Amino acid sequence: MKHSLETYNLFFGSLSNPNRLKILNVLRNKNLNVGEICNYTKFEQTMVSHNLKRLERCGMVFSEQKGKQRYYSLNKKTIKPLMKLIDEHMGIYCVHLIGRKI
Repeated sequence: MKHSLETYNLFFGSLSNPNRLKILNVLRNKNLNVGEICNYTKFEQTMVSHNLKRLERCGMVFSEQKGKQRYYSLNKKTIKPLMKLIDEHMGIYCVHLIGRKI
C-alpha cells in the first residue's frame, strides 16, 4: 500500500510531538479520561483535548463514551507494539546517546 508524504508527515509528526508522546505513554497501561490525563501529564485540559483529537485522527488512540465521561485508550493492535519496538530499539541502539547532544 502506498501512502503520500503528507500521510507520513501526519503520522510521524503526531508521534514525535513531545506532548502527544507523553499522552501516548500515559495511556500505555490504562484507559483514562481527559481529567485523568491532565493529572498525569500536568497539561491544561484544552491542550490535552486538542492533542487527543490529533492522536485519534491518526488512529493512535480510541475513545469510548462511558456515562458522562469519554475514556481514551492506546491502539493496542498497532501503536502499543510499535512503542514497545521503539523502546527496544532505543535500549539497544540509542542508549549511548543519553546525555549527549545530537
